[in-house]
Amino acid sequence: MSGDGIVSPDRWAWAEIDLSALAHNVELMRRVVAPSQVWAVVKADGYGHGAVRSARTALRAGADGLCVALANEGIELREAGVDAPILVLSEQPPERAVDLVRHRLIPTVYTRDFADRLARAAVTSDLGRVRVHVKVDTGMQRVGVAADGAAGLVQAVEDHVLALQLAGVYTHLACADEPSSPASADQLDRFDAVLSRLAADGVRPALVHVANSAAAFAMPSTRRSLVRAGIAIYGISPGPGVDHLATGLRPVMALEARVSYVKRVAAGSAISYGWRHRFDAATTVATLPIGYADGVPRRLGTLPDRAGADVLVGGRRCPIVGVVTMDQLMVDVGDLDVSIGDRAVLIGQQGDERIRVEEWADRLGTIGYEIVCGISKRIPRVEVGAGPDW
Repeated sequence: MSGDGIVSPDRWAWAEIDLSALAHNVELMRRVVAPSQVWAVVKADGYGHGAVRSARTALRAGADGLCVALANEGIELREAGVDAPILVLSEQPPERAVDLVRHRLIPTVYTRDFADRLARAAVTSDLGRVRVHVKVDTGMQRVGVAADGAAGLVQAVEDHVLALQLAGVYTHLACADEPSSPASADQLDRFDAVLSRLAADGVRPALVHVANSAAAFAMPSTRRSLVRAGIAIYGISPGPGVDHLATGLRPVMALEARVSYVKRVAAGSAISYGWRHRFDAATTVATLPIGYADGVPRRLGTLPDRAGADVLVGGRRCPIVGVVTMDQLMVDVGDLDVSIGDRAVLIGQQGDERIRVEEWADRLGTIGYEIVCGISKRIPRVEVGAGPDW
């Protein structure tokens, strides 16, 4: 088996980012949630896919706005020339109020103190009124103004009439990926009670939002003015409870490497730290120059109770053997004809076989979000599937 002719990046491990798949996923979500808007969540460097490329692709595919977690993430997009609405999903350190205003980001507010700080920054900036969204805590109990305090906070925002503009009100569901849970209905009831109280006071926010990816698929009642589409636009199911609704998604990230070393090992010999894996028969082992410092969890290697996770080599599933080390891992390729430079796929498709992010997540007892966010900056990202003007 020889190399496939693909030009390798600077190192023999990389992640391919399929922008056509990302665009497909945004377009799919737009059809599912219409007439609600889709705002693409590109925090955490676009869930490891690259914030700027993800934002640009999502907007070209019809997303109406973007969401980030940190002021710096929004500033990065602005400095890259992204001019769409950008919502920052939590209050930032008070010292960042000026930066939020200067870069025309949409701050989230859930305390009076932060509203006051933003108002002062707006007045001194001479850039006009700052649009803000008020976040209401209806049961997640992470951040947000309590439901019974929401009307008071909204009034505090409106008291800064020359500096702040209430542009939206939203909440976040704790159990959206478990559609059978009664929690979401309870949270929606609390949220709708807040909206009714605001309406009674004559306040009707232009934008109201509740749904993340899971809720957008599973709970039509949560599709308000917009949905915050995160993990789904990267082609990953939001959770087992909605897998059946997310079958049209296309994975955006593939994680690949080239074989850096090949050796024949004897029956009875052991491999890697701690000699956790011992070979029952002579076999061929291929080393890949990628490890846990790159985001391949150590627990994907041999464990006392199970064999290592699979890697695709020559279109076949081959197990990782021994402990995944910081920079390298080893794969038992049996009697395959493998050479240095051959391509191996850790996440993605080769031949008729595919390894999905969800497979790693299930094996590790976690969620797909953690897997893609954990792919290290040491791994170069290679864009594929871009349109001619992307």
